[in-house]
Amino acid sequence: MPIRHALRSFAAIVGLLWLASTPILAAESPVPAGVSGALEWRLLGPFRGGWATMGVGVPTQPDTFYIGAAGGGVWKTDDAGRTWHSLFDRQPASSVGALAVARSNPNVIYVGTGQVAARYDVAAGNGVYRSDDAGRHWQHVGLDDSRHIGKILVDPQHPDTVLVGALGHYFGPNHERGVFRSTDGGKTWKQTLFIDADTGVVDLAADPANPAIVYAAAWQVRNYPWLSYFQPNAGPGSGLYRSSDGGISWQRISGHGWPSGSLGRIGIATASGGRVYAVINAAPNSGNVPHAASKDQGGLYRSDDGGASWQLVSQQGWLENDYFSRLTVDPGDRDRLYSAGQSIRRSDDGGKTWNVFKGAPGGDDYHYLWINPNDTRRMITASDQGAVVTLNGGQSWGSWYNQPTGQFYHLGADNRFPYWVYSGQQDSGTVGIASRSDYGSISFRDWRPVGGDERDYDLPDPADPNIVFGSGLGGRVSRWDRRTGVVQNVAPWPVNSYGERPTEYKYHYTWITPIAFAAKPPYALYMGAQVLFRSTDQGQHWDVISPELNGKAGGAKNCDGNPTEAQARACGYGVIYTIAPSPLDNDEIWVGTDDGLVQLTRDGGKHWENVTPKGLPAWAKISTLDVSALQPGTAYAAVDTHRQDDFSPHVWRTHDYGARWTDISAGLPKGSFVAVVRADPVRAGLLYAGTDQGVFVSFDDGGHWQSLQRNLPTAWVRDLLVHGNDLIAATQGRAIWILDDVTPLRQASAAIARAPAYLYTPAPAVRVRANENKDTPLPPETPLGKNPPVGAVIDYHLAAAAKGPVTLDILDGKGQLVRHFSSADRPAKLDADRYFAKGWLRPGAPLSATAGAHRFVWNLRYPRPQALKYGYSIAATWDSDTPVTPEGPLALPGDYQLVLHVDGKSYRAPLRLTMDPREHAGHAELAALAAGLAFSRDIGATLQRVWQGYAEIQAVRKQLDAREQMLGRKADTGAVHQALLAAVDALRRQTDPLVSGSGEATSNLRAINDTLTGIATDVEGADSAPTDGQRQAYAEYQASADKALQQWRTIRVMDVPRLNQQLLAAGLKAVSVPAAEHHRGALVESRHLP
Repeated sequence: MPIRHALRSFAAIVGLLWLASTPILAAESPVPAGVSGALEWRLLGPFRGGWATMGVGVPTQPDTFYIGAAGGGVWKTDDAGRTWHSLFDRQPASSVGALAVARSNPNVIYVGTGQVAARYDVAAGNGVYRSDDAGRHWQHVGLDDSRHIGKILVDPQHPDTVLVGALGHYFGPNHERGVFRSTDGGKTWKQTLFIDADTGVVDLAADPANPAIVYAAAWQVRNYPWLSYFQPNAGPGSGLYRSSDGGISWQRISGHGWPSGSLGRIGIATASGGRVYAVINAAPNSGNVPHAASKDQGGLYRSDDGGASWQLVSQQGWLENDYFSRLTVDPGDRDRLYSAGQSIRRSDDGGKTWNVFKGAPGGDDYHYLWINPNDTRRMITASDQGAVVTLNGGQSWGSWYNQPTGQFYHLGADNRFPYWVYSGQQDSGTVGIASRSDYGSISFRDWRPVGGDERDYDLPDPADPNIVFGSGLGGRVSRWDRRTGVVQNVAPWPVNSYGERPTEYKYHYTWITPIAFAAKPPYALYMGAQVLFRSTDQGQHWDVISPELNGKAGGAKNCDGNPTEAQARACGYGVIYTIAPSPLDNDEIWVGTDDGLVQLTRDGGKHWENVTPKGLPAWAKISTLDVSALQPGTAYAAVDTHRQDDFSPHVWRTHDYGARWTDISAGLPKGSFVAVVRADPVRAGLLYAGTDQGVFVSFDDGGHWQSLQRNLPTAWVRDLLVHGNDLIAATQGRAIWILDDVTPLRQASAAIARAPAYLYTPAPAVRVRANENKDTPLPPETPLGKNPPVGAVIDYHLAAAAKGPVTLDILDGKGQLVRHFSSADRPAKLDADRYFAKGWLRPGAPLSATAGAHRFVWNLRYPRPQALKYGYSIAATWDSDTPVTPEGPLALPGDYQLVLHVDGKSYRAPLRLTMDPREHAGHAELAALAAGLAFSRDIGATLQRVWQGYAEIQAVRKQLDAREQMLGRKADTGAVHQALLAAVDALRRQTDPLVSGSGEATSNLRAINDTLTGIATDVEGADSAPTDGQRQAYAEYQASADKALQQWRTIRVMDVPRLNQQLLAAGLKAVSVPAAEHHRGALVESRHLP
């Protein structure tokens, strides 16, 4: 299987250079921003906490805590962790390394962005932010190039005096690192400690009795793409510094028991009486780093004299770790020390002996512990699983299943309805989650683990969605069977080599092991190491179908030492990072490596060709490749160079199988690297890009880009997946989101902006119900993901605000009106008793008549029937409006017409309404639906008559009351007067049975109404014909209604005129029967009912 390097002609290179130099930024984008729809992202979930780097509380507000997430921004709780809300959605950085609340003014908060844990995928920041109102608003206050901030200290008495410990660039040298001090709240900064361009400060601690005494832990740290398998290096720059003037000047601590030479990460904590704790990571790294530390120097050190002298008090292996290294001292007991790590351990004797304080099998990976100095039973800890609070000293803790801060990697989805989304979450495992819940909102009932690993791919078998394959560290491949729950490891070589030197193992892998399915039967499964594996029997057997596809070269030397960039590539350290089978041809497979190569086979792996874009540097990670489903030979590459300290965006395009590539990165924000690019499978040239700051879209094959962020919080978008009409995003820190129905993006054009109004052709709508739950609703405190819109999603654009009401008519296949909406609509005041909190009511907005893009959802229902009394459904969720019953009947599957009326002009579009795919849509089933609709509409007609008759009766009874009061005020005791009083009373008693009484034989129209509305609600609850019981009950109560209304008709025609003659003869006003539209609560036409 030879690798043939693609030859580039001189003319092709010249053409590529010409394209690259074309000033496309000056050209007009083919689709102006703002016309591509009023789309909004919705949070799918799951609500399973992700990596929290820091948690702090407010001592004087014991239930208030803040957490900083590795990729999810800043969150706050006011109820000790029962619920959390995000504070940092719109800031341009999402990774938090440090967080501090001013003790003298808890409204002042400082956030240092960029996590400091050393690992392969580490999110960066852009400096320091400050809030003066407890997180409601933020201002960026500098240190932009610090990139990773380890700790912030605020002076206990002066909220504007602050110290920042900046680690600096993780993948390269820079000068904005060390300790920075501000005395004006961040308006200006002075660098008070700078060691060198490779060493920054990872931790700070102040003496609790004298805040002028400060300690700073310096760390010389650098990682390289080819050393991602190992721990970052130590170095002579690492050390401990002390300041006695509040951080203005510093002295390095040395001697007197403090270790010398190259050290790793250092974590520090202080206590009363001059006590200082320091944990030092000094474990050697197998000779793979420039400055390996001596093993015997690592451990926990303690000083009892302010750092003048030190003693090694513990050297247990779990103490040393560059991933954790955080210490916390109990504010009330200087001998009680906590160490955050895989578990939280506690020492009660100054660090000599330890016990596990908190932790679970598998390791929760704790990064920080904060203790309230005013009540040491109150703590918050931050871990890879999220943040939790204890109020009783650790006897019990809150839950992290209420924080949507999961760090997700790659996406998969099946083709069921509703489809399920699959992904792997950093340090928490796998997730399969429904894109739509049958119960109104997506909750804990709608997701589950699917058997894979963390930071992986999880892909359903295209031939059987009950089988899900997941990949994990070191080449693990799992096969999970939904039916049995069995998880089987089907890796081609079950020897885990993660974290080991690649040259020492037969197959090796990086942080993520890629897998992919072929797009067509027999749906081969591919897996990447340094070679490509293929299985056609669900992983029971594998074939190697490539040579090593990395940059390995013969004769490479020094592969076992500390290789340079070129040596590491030549030694074969690189691996396949992304696999992209063509949607058009099973024999066409593209792969990208983490050492910067793109390889292609067009014959199923028999021959391979190096088609790497010219000029890509070694170790420019090919993060994703995406092959067009519409244009043969077209592919797109997202190239991530942030591990080389280059955060620039890099996206490439080819239309000729990689013979020539065009850089299409122009227009993407500078300083924001691209993790993924996807081509829309419906509209050629429509591209989506995910960066470390959000999502972007191009309508012209990458010629121009514009933001698609909308309401999506700032986050590293690790993967995107186009599934049907939806765009799914996996974020590193804000869970999984979906952009429902991208139809406007597929139809958007510049012409729309010039048209007075434009009605998009909607995607087919699926006939489903909003909420099938018949149990008690979940409480408001239960975290919920949002369901997609229920009904037909209708998008339109107005170039300017309409001069009058905008209306929308929905017509059936015969041109009959099904529903009418208007921007002038006002919520109907339905007679329904609200017996619950008002927060459960969230009525939707009417059509909009303002300029811009708009989205309106028709719920697929006819108007609700006019009824005497309405009720509220128990099928309620906190994040949506509680339904009022009875609702109008659902429309039948079929073809409809939309007619939008704007300023005297009409705009039409077809709409297809389809059956729920879970329902059989045969002739009998459709006939049953039609019967159900006819039945529901018949009930509605009866309810309308009942309502009108009841309204007339009540209007007459009210007038009778008024006449009786007038007669009662007269002193006349004559026979005529008494006869008139008796006649008024007799007429009222004649109507009594029509408005009161109960039982199945009742003539009470209100009771009949209640029964009929119950039957209507029951019939509308299923896609079927009415049951015999429903038909029989309706027939009985319809007869009761007819009988009662006939009684009223007789009274109205015979008895009311007779009484009126008596009233007029007595000089009193006659009793009238108002027209229907004059009754209280009436609407002129039922089509206007919501």
